[in-house]
Amino acid sequence: MMYSNPTHSNGYHQQPQQDQHPTDRRPEMSHGQRARRGRRPGSRSRDSSRDGHDGAGSLRVSDQKNLQQQQQQQQRPPCTEFDMAYFHSYAHVGIHEEMIKDQVRTETYRQAIMQHQSSIEGKVVVDVGCGTGILSIFCAQAGAKRVYAVDASEIALQANEVVKANNLSDTVIVLHGRVEDVEIDEEVDVIISEWMGYMLLYESMLGSVIIARDRWLKPGGLILPSHATLYIAPVTHPDRYSESIDFWRNVYGIDMSAMMPLAKQCAFEEPCVETIVGENILTWPHVVKHVDCYTVTIGELESVHTKYNFKSMMRAPLHGFAFWFDVEFAGPAMSPTHSHAQPSLTETPVDGNQRKKRVNPNEALVLSTAPEDPPTHWQQTLIYFYEPIDVEQDQLIEGSVTLSQSKENARFMNIHLEYASGGRSFVKESVMR
Repeated sequence: MMYSNPTHSNGYHQQPQQDQHPTDRRPEMSHGQRARRGRRPGSRSRDSSRDGHDGAGSLRVSDQKNLQQQQQQQQRPPCTEFDMAYFHSYAHVGIHEEMIKDQVRTETYRQAIMQHQSSIEGKVVVDVGCGTGILSIFCAQAGAKRVYAVDASEIALQANEVVKANNLSDTVIVLHGRVEDVEIDEEVDVIISEWMGYMLLYESMLGSVIIARDRWLKPGGLILPSHATLYIAPVTHPDRYSESIDFWRNVYGIDMSAMMPLAKQCAFEEPCVETIVGENILTWPHVVKHVDCYTVTIGELESVHTKYNFKSMMRAPLHGFAFWFDVEFAGPAMSPTHSHAQPSLTETPVDGNQRKKRVNPNEALVLSTAPEDPPTHWQQTLIYFYEPIDVEQDQLIEGSVTLSQSKENARFMNIHLEYASGGRSFVKESVMR
């Protein structure tokens, strides 16, 4: 591995690191080897690059900042074999193709960049987990002075070629390495990253954004997206249950109901990533976790816990719970950490739950993966019960959910779900791999 050299004319720099693999996105997965973005194991990386062009060293980090970085370097997580497998999976072009073809995702990011063009034009940007480099190029087109496109995956090699093919090598510098390991010798004005995994937090890539923020972002800098919210709601889905389980009751006239216990285990043991619609939702959603990207810490993401209390809006079988998320692209002035102004999002009690409402939809651009919104490649994540529960209209459904990083692999997510209704209590535990 070689350190970046200012004499390199193509802007591509491969950074030395503990393991010669990229940095952020998801590891190998079970359940059909589904990747964060595709149906294959995939992972993204997030890293930054150093500009060896004019003015690259004009904004040096202060001595105090250097001291902080030295302290942070001692605390940086090592690159594990799981990380290496995760980065390697994001070298597959299919994962990036699926993400880019998600027009809701890609167009929303482009709109957010243009909406904040005044904060990007003439400024220094870090793209954490740049993938093919499309967001870095959007920022360059918006007038960024310099963009450090960081990725730990081998896809960084192709990203550099894409940058050269678009004559942007003087603006976009591709850094191949982990955000935790690459070096940038200046503070940055903007951090952009598409870090969200299934159930928002799966893959633990937000941690790389936090590290980039703490290492390089100027006070008052911009982070896109700025906020994220994860929701949970009870669902009814008779068709899904019927096609996976009831199918075995009569197979070409043969009673195969003896297969049903195994079928339930295989179909519902792990979280399912699929698309549902608003009609499947039994109540208003509950906020599991609200993330302010300007203030969130790595420690608070290790385990997320919430208690919920729902009231069913209809009589129906309860088949499980669905999770989805929103992300918001608010400017620094809208962030409580940068201003005393009221945040653009509030959490308002609805029937004992927390429902997120925008005070003014024009205040910030929102990318939503909710069932009632246009579908995205994230779809929704469902935790199905092995046996449905019949609930009446206005019947209470209460319990708690804990999402925690796996001790085996921090990119996996342990899900502990407790639920009670109609005098019966249950526990469902699963792992998102």
